[in-house]
Formats: sequence, structure tokens, C-alpha cells
Amino acid sequence: MSDIRIATAEDQVLLDKEAKYCSYGDTVHYIEPPRIFSRCEGSYVWDTEDQAYLDLQMWYSAVNFGYANPRLNNALKKQIDTLPQIASQYLHKGKIELSEMIAVDAKNKFGLDGRVHFNVGGSQSIEDSLKVVRNATNGKSLMFAFEGGYHGRTLGASSITSSYRYRRRYGHFGERAQFIPFPYHFRGPKGMTKEEYGSHCVQQFARLFETEYNGVWDPKVGSSEYAAFYVEPIQGTGGYVIPPMNFYRELKHVLDQHGILMVSDEIQMGFYRTGKLWSIEHFDVQPDVIVFGKALTNGLNPLGGIWAREELINPKIFPPGSTHSTFASNPLGTAVGLEMFKMTSEVDYGAMVMAKGKYFLEGLQDLQKRFPIIGDVDGLGLALRCEICGPDGFTPDKATLDYMVEEGMKGDMLVDGQKLGLILDVGGYYKNVITLAPSLEISYPEIDLGLKLLEQLLVRATTR
Repeated sequence: MSDIRIATAEDQVLLDKEAKYCSYGDTVHYIEPPRIFSRCEGSYVWDTEDQAYLDLQMWYSAVNFGYANPRLNNALKKQIDTLPQIASQYLHKGKIELSEMIAVDAKNKFGLDGRVHFNVGGSQSIEDSLKVVRNATNGKSLMFAFEGGYHGRTLGASSITSSYRYRRRYGHFGERAQFIPFPYHFRGPKGMTKEEYGSHCVQQFARLFETEYNGVWDPKVGSSEYAAFYVEPIQGTGGYVIPPMNFYRELKHVLDQHGILMVSDEIQMGFYRTGKLWSIEHFDVQPDVIVFGKALTNGLNPLGGIWAREELINPKIFPPGSTHSTFASNPLGTAVGLEMFKMTSEVDYGAMVMAKGKYFLEGLQDLQKRFPIIGDVDGLGLALRCEICGPDGFTPDKATLDYMVEEGMKGDMLVDGQKLGLILDVGGYYKNVITLAPSLEISYPEIDLGLKLLEQLLVRATTR
């Protein structure tokens, strides 16, 4: 095991400039000194010393289809040579056809007519969804959201994100969420099956509507002061927590009874991360709004958006000018999004992702049997979790995971004579969960390699 690497002279010059000129507001240095990367391809990135790192988080699930995906890159290059830019108030073919593709898919799956509205990223699209929801509910600004939920860090998005850390300095500007417990079975009450715990969480939520004195419901007029429930079907930053399959169906029944909309945040889990286009599809419910971003363009362009039911977003209720962004629906982004849909329609991505996810999960389960510090593993498609705990297999151990992340970034692990690093993402309520979001194009040998590298990190962590 080597000591921590020292930055090269060239990198140190850049790091000194970063320290002086760059805002730290959008920066997280997981290790010191931080790596500076120079190229990427497939499941790998290389630093300025040409050291390769296998990436098992793929830019927080933005690069679902692999770094420098040739087909998606070429779609972007082709668009640059035809219509590289046009103001978002003007029409172009890509915007219309991509909207149609998403809306027709939703009609086929959910039986609902709807429309698509684009913006420049996930948080901004959450903001647009809040406008649609408030507009459709006569200005109601209160929302439900989950403990452990993450919806972004703009002012509106952070107000429905459960971490107070993200909004402490800025106060509140309209929206405000009441945070409801998520069925996190590993850390839930003992003695319940996963499905029983899901039902229990729904029943506790339903209690809020029993009488007017529970605080959210006026039974005399049949009205709640809450407009919508924002859900990540699979929690992202919260640690890739996967709820029981009965949970959302039972929750949606309560919401429908009380006229509360369900907004499905698919920013991290959309575009086949869980083996379906939208992760909410696994749970047999009809969302009222879907928010998407990230992998729509494989990270090549900051394009996001929302799909909403016709009743919420038709031009009579949500007229021109209701919300706007200069770069929304830009032709570079829509071109890549269209090509992504074409690409995924030619192969059964759902079956492919589920098969690879099953294989990866079985490997994690094998590691869990051999390393008591792994308290929980779970997965749906290629959204996988590995919770690092103390020797009892339950007490959260953030320090050990931080150590593993640092060791992975040293780039000094050997597998079959090849020196490699491993990029991991940290999530979870206690920051002790490895959230694994590998490329959907990852090969089975690369999955095996990732498991071997994880094993080396676990050995280092348990023998240090």
C-alpha cells in the first residue's frame, strides 16, 4: 500500500490557481490533493499522469451510456454542423420530436395524455415542476417530500430536499416541504418484512388526514394545504434506498383520495438506470409529473425537463411565458436525446440492465458474506448500494468508507498486473453507503474487475 500521492508540479500550478480563482461553492474535494483528469472512455477516466480509474458512479448517473459514447458523440458533432444553436422561443425539429417521443411513451405506459417542457438541468426542471404544481393547485406552496430525498440545490429545489445543510444559509422562498419517513427497511423497526414496513409507512402518512387536527386536511371542504408529494422512486443521494414494491401503489391511493399530486423525480434514476426508462414504472402507479435530466444527453449537454399530465400543463392553464430559459430545448441537447432514444430502442436495454444488475448484485452479496462490515447490499437494475458499517454490521461507519474512497483514488491497486484506481460515490443518510451507478454499457469482465477492486479496498479497510 503506497502513501498518498503528491501532486505533480504541473497539477500543483493548476491547484494553486483553483485555490485563488475558483468558487468552492460547487466544489467537493473528496481527497487531498484532488485529481485532475485529462481524458475518458467507456467506464474509465485517466488523470494527468495517465493513470486509469474504473468509474462506478459515472458522474452521479449522468453518463449512463459510457464516457465518449461514439454514437451519441457523433450525434452532437453532426448537429453542430447543421443547427448548433437557436433561441428557445423558436421551434426546431429536435424539440418537437423529442417531446413527442417522451409524451407518446408516457401515454403508452400510463394511459395519460401529457406534454413536455424543457430546461437546462435537473434542479431547474424541479423549479419548473414547482411552477406547474403551484399553478394547477391555485398557488399552494406546501409540499410533501421524503426524509433522505434530494431534488437539487436551487432555492426551490433545496426547500424540498431533506438536508437542512443545503438551505441553512438562504432561508425559504415560498415552497416548504414536510418530510415524511421513507421505508428504509435496513434501518427500520425490526420484526417487519419489507412489504409490511412499506405499508406501515403509508399508514403513518395517512394518519395526517384523519382529522383537521392532524394539521394538513380540512374535512369540511375536502381540501389539503399541500399541493404535491415529491418522490425519488429510488432514493439517490439518500443512498440508493429501494422501497418495497407495494409502497408507491399504497401511497398513491392516499394521495389520490386527498387531491395531492405525485411528482416523480427521475433525474438520477431515469433513462434505464433501473432497467426501465423511468424507475417509477416498477411500482405500478401513474405519476402526475415526471422530472428528468442528467442521462438524457449522456452528460454531453445540460438538458432536462418535465412531463406533466395534460390537465396540468395544457396551454390554457399553463400559457406561453409561464416559465422560460434561454438555453432550454437547445438543438444540441435535443439531438443527443433523440439519438439516445433511438439507440435504446434498438436493443432491449431493460433486459440487458437487469441481467447485468443481477450479476453485479450477486457479486456484492458474496462480498457481504465475507466482510462483516458490509451491513446491507441491494439493487434494482444497475442502481446498487453497499452500506459500510462497524463490526456489528449495523452501526454506520463513515470513516471507513472515507478511507476506502481515498484508497481507491490512489490508483495503486493491482489486478492481473494492471495498476488501477477505483472511483466510488458516497451517499446515504449517514454518508456510509457506496452508491454504485456504473455505465449501462459496462461489460461483465469490467463488473468482475470492479468487484475485485472493491475486495481489495475492503481488505485494506479491515486490516489497516
